[in-house]
Amino acid sequence: MKYFCLSKSTIFLFLMFLFFSCTPKKNILYYQNIDEMASAKLNSYEIRIQPDDLLQINISAEDPKITAPFNLNPVNVIGEGGQVTSKSAVNDYLVDAYGYIDFPELGKLKLSGMTRSEVLALFKKKISAYIKNPIITVRLQNFKVAVQGEVGGPGVFTVASDRITLIEALTMAGDLKTTANRKNILVIREIDGVKSYFRVDVTKADFINSPYYYLAQNDVIYVEPKNRTLSPDVTLVTTISSLLVTFVSFILVITK
Repeated sequence: MKYFCLSKSTIFLFLMFLFFSCTPKKNILYYQNIDEMASAKLNSYEIRIQPDDLLQINISAEDPKITAPFNLNPVNVIGEGGQVTSKSAVNDYLVDAYGYIDFPELGKLKLSGMTRSEVLALFKKKISAYIKNPIITVRLQNFKVAVQGEVGGPGVFTVASDRITLIEALTMAGDLKTTANRKNILVIREIDGVKSYFRVDVTKADFINSPYYYLAQNDVIYVEPKNRTLSPDVTLVTTISSLLVTFVSFILVITK
């Protein structure tokens, strides 16, 4: 007589797989009403400079000599054998707590609250008084977002450009787990020392037109689980599953 017996843990995992695989699609699918928004115009978005932002600002022209006063001085680097070489400085400017930077020749400039386009226009206006047809580049160096909770790989992510969507950030974090509450994703944003909070339902495409579809620097995204605490329903399911495991194990043992 041969007996076939599976371990309780194997049966339990199988039953739990069956239970959780029955999750309704409406709780998992993204953009469920996207067809209704086919002709909707998406909001454009530009981040605004904030205190503690690190900006790289470069001024260039056909003749590099005339732009020298508007760029940071070169850095002397001591190489092998004590030889001193000159390297171009990285033109990074930290926005202070009051929203200002101290720029060569131009002095104190308040940039907080301005978009990158507005900063470019300001510099073009001021530099054009000294240089004909200057080439100006402005780049935010410390754009990062944090993603926490029910995602594949939570963490802090540095963004190369100055625009990223909520969905892109979630994708960078390994996408949402099946246990994630897709209807109540929290976005925390701080502007001028004031924090704002917004709940996003990514199962509905409407959030594409919200102010939180595009993220700002230092945004925090928290994805909560479907059940914040172990509810009575979950406790009941667990109890029933345990009884089923015991029963099935007994049946398999006595079955030839």
